Amino acid sequence: MAHSSLRLAQIHRDGQRAVVATEGGASRVVKNTASVLELAQAAIAAGRSLQAEIETRGLGEGVDLAALLKAGQVLAPIDHPDPNHVMVAGTGLTHLGSAEGRDKMHKDLADLSKATDSMKMFRMGLDGGRPEHGTAGVQPEWFYKGDGSTLVPPQGAFPSPSFALDAGEEPELAGIYVNGPDGTPWRIGFALGNEFSDHVTERQNYLYLAHSKLRVSSIGPELLVGEPPADIRGTSRILRDGKVVWEKPFLTGEANMSHTLANLEGHHFKYRLFRQPGDVNVHYFGTATLSVSDGFQTREGDVFEISAEPFGLPLANAIGRAEAPWPVVKVL
Repeated sequence: MAHSSLRLAQIHRDGQRAVVATEGGASRVVKNTASVLELAQAAIAAGRSLQAEIETRGLGEGVDLAALLKAGQVLAPIDHPDPNHVMVAGTGLTHLGSAEGRDKMHKDLADLSKATDSMKMFRMGLDGGRPEHGTAGVQPEWFYKGDGSTLVPPQGAFPSPSFALDAGEEPELAGIYVNGPDGTPWRIGFALGNEFSDHVTERQNYLYLAHSKLRVSSIGPELLVGEPPADIRGTSRILRDGKVVWEKPFLTGEANMSHTLANLEGHHFKYRLFRQPGDVNVHYFGTATLSVSDGFQTREGDVFEISAEPFGLPLANAIGRAEAPWPVVKVL
C-alpha cells in the first residue's frame, strides 16, 4: 500500500490562523483555510479526499515551519471552536511487549504465578485483536483523557496537578477523526502524541487507571494524512537542563501491535456517543515504551521529546505544575 507523505499543521501569527501543507520538503500555506477541521468538513461535503480539497483551494506562500514551531506559533494539528466537541480518549495494552511495563506495576507480589489483569488483557489482544477484515475482534482496554481543553499545543508545558504522584510520558500514535453530518467518523490522519499520565497513581491499584489518565496531553506538531507505514520507529527522550537524561527507541504501527487499527477504531466508534455529527475524536493507540518502567523519575522542568521520521517535526513539551487547591463543594 502506498503511503501519503502529505502533512498538515495549524499555525497562528499576527492574530490570524492558517493551515500549512508540507510535501516533498516544502511547506506552504493552504489558501483561504483557517483550520484543518474546516478543510476536512469541506472535503467530506464535496465527497473528495483532503489532498483533492487542498489542490482545489491551492497553495500560497512558503513558510519555515520549524521556525514557527520554535516561536510557539504552531497549534495542535486539529481543534474545534468549542472544545466540548472534541473527545480525547485511547486504548492501552495494544503493542507487542506493552504488557511488560504495565505488568511490573500491577504484579501481585503475594502470588507471582497469578496472572495480573493487565497480562490477561494483553493475552486477549494477542489471541483476538487481529480479526478478519470487517469482523469484530476482542475489545481493548479503553480510557478517557478529556475534551479539547486538555490538548496542550506543541512546545507547550504540561501542567501536572498538585495532587499528582507522577508526571510521565507515553509516546504514541494518535488517530485524528472528524464526524460527518450523518455521524460517520472520517479518519483524516495520524499524529505523534504524548499521552501524559500518572503511573505512580496507576501502580497503586489497576482500578486507579481512570484517575491516572485524567491529565493533559499533546499531539503534533504535524498530522500525517492518509495511511501510516505499518512499521514506525521513533525515539522518546527526556531532557533536563538541555541535556538528554533518558532516551529509548519506540515502535508503533500495525506491524508492532497486537490489535489492528480497524479493531481499535471499531470498538471506539461502536458507541453512538462518539459519533455525534461535527465532533472531533483524538484517539491514542497505546505504547510499549515508558521511562517509568526503567525506574526513571521525572522532575518539573524536564522536557519530553518524541520524534519519528514520517511525522516531520518532533513533539516537545515541558513538565509544568498547576497548584490547584483542593476543591470545596458548596451547597445551594
